[in-house]
Amino acid sequence: MNDQITIGVDIGGSHITSAAVDLRSNEILPGTTHSVKIDNKASKEIILKDWSTAINKTIEAANIVDMANVGFAIPGPFHYKTGVAMFEGGNDKYESLYKVSIPDELPQYIDSENVTLRFLNDATAFGVGVATQGKAKNHNRVVVVTLGTGFGSAFIKDGVPLVNHPEVPESGCLWDKPYKSGIADDYFSTRWCVARYQEISSIKVSGVKEIAEANTVHSRQLFEEFGKNMADFMIPFLKKFQPQILVMGGNVSKASDLFLPTLESELHKVDVTIGFEISSLMEDAAIIGSAKLFDPTFWNLVKDDLPNL
Repeated sequence: MNDQITIGVDIGGSHITSAAVDLRSNEILPGTTHSVKIDNKASKEIILKDWSTAINKTIEAANIVDMANVGFAIPGPFHYKTGVAMFEGGNDKYESLYKVSIPDELPQYIDSENVTLRFLNDATAFGVGVATQGKAKNHNRVVVVTLGTGFGSAFIKDGVPLVNHPEVPESGCLWDKPYKSGIADDYFSTRWCVARYQEISSIKVSGVKEIAEANTVHSRQLFEEFGKNMADFMIPFLKKFQPQILVMGGNVSKASDLFLPTLESELHKVDVTIGFEISSLMEDAAIIGSAKLFDPTFWNLVKDDLPNL
C-alpha cells in the first residue's frame, strides 16, 4: 500500500462514512466514499460489523491490502488517546460501546493484515478539514463551529487544533461551557430551535429546515434570537483567540442567511471584526481531518494533546 493513502472515517449518530484520502493533496480519492446506516441502539458486535462494512468497501475501492491506517472523526464522550468509547445511557447513542476499546475490538472485522486506528473529536476533525481545504486555509487563526444535534467547536492555529492552550477554553471545546440557564449545547443546537419555535408559535416541527421555510414572524424572531445568543456567548472567546475567520458547518448552518446578519451586527457593536464561511465540505471535511492523523508532522503536533472527553 502507498503509505500516503489513508482512510478517513466520519462517525455520525445514524451513519458511518468512509473514504480514502491522499495525504499529499489532502483530497478524497474518487470512488472510495462509502456510507452505511447504523442502528446506534444495536449490540456492540452489530455496530462494529456495520462500521467495518463501510471501511472494507473503501479498502477494496482503494486497493489497500497490507496495511490500513484508519483515522476516525467521532463524537464524545470518548478517550481519544486510547480509543476507548465512553458513551453512556445519557448520551442516547452507542451505549453498547461503553468502555469498549475500539482498537482492540474493531480490527478483527477489517479486511487488512495490519490495522492502525487513530481518533479525533468529530468537530475538531471537521475544523482541521476546513482549515486544510476551505476558505480558511488562507488564515492561520480559525474558529470552527458545527451546529446540528449538538454544538461542536475547534480552535485552529496554523492548521493544528488547540486543546490545552491559554488562548482557548478548557479542552478547546465550547459545548459544555455555561450559558444562561444551562450550557452552550442547550442553545446552539437543533433541539433549542425546535423547542423555542414551539414555545413562541405553538407549532411543533421536526427540524430547523421547517422553521426556515416557514418565513413567519415567529421564525424570524427565532433566528434573530439565535444570532444574538451566539454573539453574546462567542464574544469573550473570539476576543481572546482573535481569529480571522469563523467557519460554520452542520444542518443549522444551512439557515445561516437568517441568523448571520444579526450575529455579525452584534459582533460589530463590540468591535469584533471577523470573516465568515459556511462550509460546503460537511462530512468530507471530517474525513479529511481524521485522515491527517497519519500525516507524521501533524500527528507529532497533536498526539500528546488529544482530549479525553
